[in-house]
Amino acid sequence: MLRHMWLASVLAVGTMWSTPVNAADEPVGLYAGAYAQDITPPRFPITVNGNMADHLALAAHDPLHARCLVLTNGDTQLALVTCDSCMIPREIMDSAKRRAAYRTGIPAANILISATHAHSCPTVAGVFQSDPDPEYVEFLSDRIVDGITQAWKQREPAQLGWATAMEPGQLFNRRWHLKDGVLGENPFGQKMDRVRMNPGYQNPDTDRQAGSVDPQISILSVQSRDGRPIAVWANYSLHYVGGVPGDFVSADYFGEFAVRLTRRLQAGNVQPPFVATMTNGTSADVNNVNFSQPAPGKREPYEQLGVVAETIAERVADACQTIEYSADVPLAVQETEIELGVRRPSEDELQAAQERLEGKSSPLKGAPDIYARESVLLAAYPPTVKVKIQALRLGDLAIVSSPCETFTETGLSIKQGTPFPHSFTISLANGYNGYLPTPEQHEWGGYETWRARSSYLAVDAEPLIRRTQLELLRALRK
Repeated sequence: MLRHMWLASVLAVGTMWSTPVNAADEPVGLYAGAYAQDITPPRFPITVNGNMADHLALAAHDPLHARCLVLTNGDTQLALVTCDSCMIPREIMDSAKRRAAYRTGIPAANILISATHAHSCPTVAGVFQSDPDPEYVEFLSDRIVDGITQAWKQREPAQLGWATAMEPGQLFNRRWHLKDGVLGENPFGQKMDRVRMNPGYQNPDTDRQAGSVDPQISILSVQSRDGRPIAVWANYSLHYVGGVPGDFVSADYFGEFAVRLTRRLQAGNVQPPFVATMTNGTSADVNNVNFSQPAPGKREPYEQLGVVAETIAERVADACQTIEYSADVPLAVQETEIELGVRRPSEDELQAAQERLEGKSSPLKGAPDIYARESVLLAAYPPTVKVKIQALRLGDLAIVSSPCETFTETGLSIKQGTPFPHSFTISLANGYNGYLPTPEQHEWGGYETWRARSSYLAVDAEPLIRRTQLELLRALRK
């Protein structure tokens, strides 16, 4: 009896993971499939990260998804996946890629997986005082594989095009220069910061913003050959918006954008279901708060993220009407791995952190204690870490990946240096390696530079990543 059950199980798995159809066997031209795989936690309560302290969510306000898009053209197969998650470690993504490659035949190197960076999603990466939920980690990886597989199965003759739109009104650089003679203190007791993140409304100690914003929305649109919408992948350089009560999980404005855009494109009833996606651009130093003005009136929960989602959805929907589509689209992928230094604490810094934590128990309160714990944890890191960088070509449009929370000036530099008519960066892709300040931003200090698991790469990491991204773009253009 048990043997028969085992055999039936093996046959079922063999059917589910049947030998994939090679993209080269398809007729010439672009094929596409898209699927929004539900990744809402199957059980509550569940830990949520994105803040200095851990907290538990008791329910879901709105569903979380891994939104998947598969493109093939007979020569190349590739997949884009965007997950409603704060950050996802490389190990989880690599595992999902390997298994999805086995199921579909899409090379693992041709799959780009990213997180939106919503701060109201289950913990899958250990940062500050939140540790991953092991069951949800396994669940997430499995569902990503399922989503890619379903998108691959739904491939059909398709056409794609791209456009850009502008929306400057939702973006404000959150890092501010302090006035001459004013220095901020970091969690290690050093009074040396010349920049402060989120300084408060009209703070008299601030002088000017310490960075730029990128108001451009990049838009990739995919349709069936007869014009039925299949998917829209958008990219905007805005951090999460927030306003989500702590006892709920939510996809933030990223998820609400998908709902609003689907409505605006009147795509709610198409089959297979239309998939709208907002990816995280280069938003590490940008949020939705204008600190140069007086404090606004109180917003209701979810209200502001709805305002942002509606505004961006309107811009994207209008831009979609201008797109010229083509079924003859070259696809290509370049991927490489580079090694970057890690800012570990010195022996003296480690000893000071250990002494500070003596006799203290979790949860810790106050930045000095929390960062002391981060120092102890970082001391166990290797001296270098390998990160994965990708570049994808979709006709005259190119996409590059960054495994970090990337600053706007880096993204603008990529857009200026690309050999393609247009390129954009998807951040928090193919891994999670913390903030990526430029060397100058490191010199100025501030939260995004403070050494922790949320910001641990060497000071020269940003130039190395940016140079690699541009090299991959140039290789794709040959």
